[in-house]
Amino acid sequence: MEVLVIGAGPAALCIAAALAERGVAAQGLAPEDPQQPWPNTYGIWGPEVDALGLATLLGHRWHNTVSWFGDRLGSPAVQHGIDYGLFDKVALQQHWWRLCEKAGVTWRRGRAMAVEHHAGGSTVVTEAGEQLEARLVIDASGHRSSLVQRADEGPVAGQAAYGIVGRFSAPPVDPGQFVLMDYRCDHLSEAERRCGPPTFLYAMDLGEGVFFVEETSLALAPAVPYEVLKDRLLRRLDHRGVTVEAVQHEELCLFPMNLPLPDLQQRLLAFGGAAAMVHPASGYMVGALLRRAPALAEAIAQGLQQPGLPAEQVCRRAWDALWPLELQRKHALYRFGLEKLMRFSEGQLRAHFTTFFSLPPQQWYGFLTNTLTLPELIAAMVRLFVQAPWTVKAGLMGMRGRELALGLRMLIPAAR
Repeated sequence: MEVLVIGAGPAALCIAAALAERGVAAQGLAPEDPQQPWPNTYGIWGPEVDALGLATLLGHRWHNTVSWFGDRLGSPAVQHGIDYGLFDKVALQQHWWRLCEKAGVTWRRGRAMAVEHHAGGSTVVTEAGEQLEARLVIDASGHRSSLVQRADEGPVAGQAAYGIVGRFSAPPVDPGQFVLMDYRCDHLSEAERRCGPPTFLYAMDLGEGVFFVEETSLALAPAVPYEVLKDRLLRRLDHRGVTVEAVQHEELCLFPMNLPLPDLQQRLLAFGGAAAMVHPASGYMVGALLRRAPALAEAIAQGLQQPGLPAEQVCRRAWDALWPLELQRKHALYRFGLEKLMRFSEGQLRAHFTTFFSLPPQQWYGFLTNTLTLPELIAAMVRLFVQAPWTVKAGLMGMRGRELALGLRMLIPAAR
């Protein structure tokens, strides 16, 4: 085969489908069934999915999108003015699956344990001892991959969340409303507000009396435990006079926000979480998968079509397509910013986000979706600093830990 894709989640199906559309002979490998339902929810901004031409894959779309950055009930809401959508997970999965099926892409059941490279390609050794040959191997199995090589740069911060889809004694959010971030914290004790980890509510009305509410920690190392998040969510609801009446689904979410880039010289290609494609500032990834898969698949297809081009060179071109210099610099800049935010107190975070969402919509939206150019991103961050209150400025100016190295990486990315 030409390409072996390891994994069966959104990243694996996305890149397999993009390769299939370009006539690349691909096969998948995963311990689970690629048609097994995915457990987590996937959100995306409305204009982002519109630009991709995939709005029909949304299960829900909200026009009333708000956040709260005050400290108590009664604080004014911030109106975002940009639609937000939630993918229909089954529709998204089937969208990619049909493209794979049409091109004859199949999945083998098995767990990849090792990858060995040679002049003609690579050999994947499975847990059962099978040896699978391919010109190129793509690890799209997620951020926990043990096969992808990357530098150890210290503790990795995790975004953790505990959520409930279900019915409640009263609406936890207004009908037809999507809440991006609710930092109101008057359900916590003074000690928790002062010393505890900052968390916020992410919530939405799913219709017909069903709501999704999720207590979320932006990013911390170590991550906030699920038990803490669940306790805070239930106390938040109780403070508003709301109790849970029926749980349809519990969502446990934990993923790295500041994972270092993979070693871009290695012969094993990666995509999705394994390739550090989670947005270091917002945690989003599906939009990036959909935008970046075509360029990566095209580079692979063109490389494989060149007679005599060594497999090593095919892989090198693929890495260049996935992580061009500008994206490397932006990734370092986002990680630099996240290092600052992880040190902020709850009050500083509330002030920071109040300022952030007062930026022109094209700037904060482009920041969260990673669709700004590098100069535009820098301009947005400079404007944010200028407009921020002094408490936020003080937090942004302090340089500690990895920040200097990340700042230098904006100027000097990984060697190619």
